Amino acid sequence: MNIYAKKQRWKLTLAAFALLIVIASLWYTNDLVKRIAKEERQKAKLWAEAVEKKAKLVKITNELFEKIKVEERKKAELFAQATKQISTSNGSIDNFALIVLQENTSVPVILTNESDAILQWRNLDTAKEKNKTYLQEQLAIMKQLYAPITFEYYKGRYQKLYHKDSKVFTNIKLLYDSLIKSFITDVAVNSAGVPVIFTNAAKDSVIDLGKIDIKEVDTKQKLFIKLQELSTQNTPIEVDLGEGTTNYIFYAQSNLLTQLKYYPYVQFGVIGLFLLIAYILFSTARKAEQDQVWVGMSKETAHQLGTPLSSLMAWNEHLRSVGVDETIVTEMQHDVKRLQMITERFSKIGSQPTLVNENVNEVLINAINYLKNRTSRNVEYKLNLPSDHLQAYLCTPLFEWVIENICKNAVDAMDGKGSISLSLIDVPEGLFVDITDTGKGISKSKFKTVFEPGFTTKKRGWGLGLSLCKRIIENYHEGKIFVVSSEANKGTTFRIALKRG
Repeated sequence: MNIYAKKQRWKLTLAAFALLIVIASLWYTNDLVKRIAKEERQKAKLWAEAVEKKAKLVKITNELFEKIKVEERKKAELFAQATKQISTSNGSIDNFALIVLQENTSVPVILTNESDAILQWRNLDTAKEKNKTYLQEQLAIMKQLYAPITFEYYKGRYQKLYHKDSKVFTNIKLLYDSLIKSFITDVAVNSAGVPVIFTNAAKDSVIDLGKIDIKEVDTKQKLFIKLQELSTQNTPIEVDLGEGTTNYIFYAQSNLLTQLKYYPYVQFGVIGLFLLIAYILFSTARKAEQDQVWVGMSKETAHQLGTPLSSLMAWNEHLRSVGVDETIVTEMQHDVKRLQMITERFSKIGSQPTLVNENVNEVLINAINYLKNRTSRNVEYKLNLPSDHLQAYLCTPLFEWVIENICKNAVDAMDGKGSISLSLIDVPEGLFVDITDTGKGISKSKFKTVFEPGFTTKKRGWGLGLSLCKRIIENYHEGKIFVVSSEANKGTTFRIALKRG
């Protein structure tokens, strides 16, 4: 039968097909990831360009803001100069000075003496400017914002001019602050949908972040590691907001792309786990089905042997009674007993046999003596037994069956001519029974296959002998049976490992 060769070919074919599916899936997923990554990089690039343009707008706005601040300071200084000129004119007032005073309609100013007593004011709230408390509050605000412009209006006597930002300037400042906040929000909640961190110039503090858990960057060490990770994926974007320092935007691939990259491996892992569980379940079910077949076949064989065996026993007694040669009757009686033992063996398959602490030396001697009279005389049996009688828990009829099956296979492998050696070895973990023949040998790839049901090299064999041996040793005796070594045209050694009694 070539069933196991076909089975091996099917396994290899299916494995190759599965490998092709895996390679194709990985290739397709990798190609898809590359395409999505390209699109995401394009989106991130557009987003980064938009961020840079907005940063430039913020910078320009800030520069404009600074220019207006300077211009308003100049206005206040001109106003102070005009005030000084009028104060020291001695009745001759320059028209230009008057024009300067009249043209200042935007910058709020307060003129005080050396003791900060309010003398004049301009461009304050007309509804409140006569309220002394209001004027003092405005003076306090101006003192906090800018240093006063001090000028000498008479010999050794000075006046001070305080000012604050105009309404136009204040509105521009509010717009600038709003633009900064909007810029930071646009960075954190980005249209590219990527994890992003906006840091200060030193890269040791987070200004804002998006799509990243704050716990990942809540310490400087964690932040440093995260920024290193992001830097390997994309070059940070430099952002100059016109404050004299450069901030940085770090961003990475989107979470969706990262998940998609590892998705096939997770998928294959889940499928592999499912197939493994399915294989275990199907193997268990198949083994249970095989057990049922073994038990049914064995019970039926024992039943079928029972009737002719009873008849043979009767005929044997009849032959003895009619005076047939006693030697013939005795040999027939031995074979009848052997058939009884075989029937008992089959009847024990499927039910847990009782193990008895037996003398293994004696069991092996009896098995070999039986085989010597029923195999070719060209086969030499050698027994290598220790002087001490070694004990093991055995079901003797079943264990002898194992020895007989292995030895009969060895005789067939030697074509009825050669030697079979049985060695009983005492080892710390138990007992080894080695059976060595001088037959054709077994290829290493079939060391395990020979114990599978249906495997045989004989033209008319069923391939059940070694499978039955494995079941008897491993299931009933809790031992092991395996091929130790084999060499082509030189022989094979089987080993049976038993627990010591």
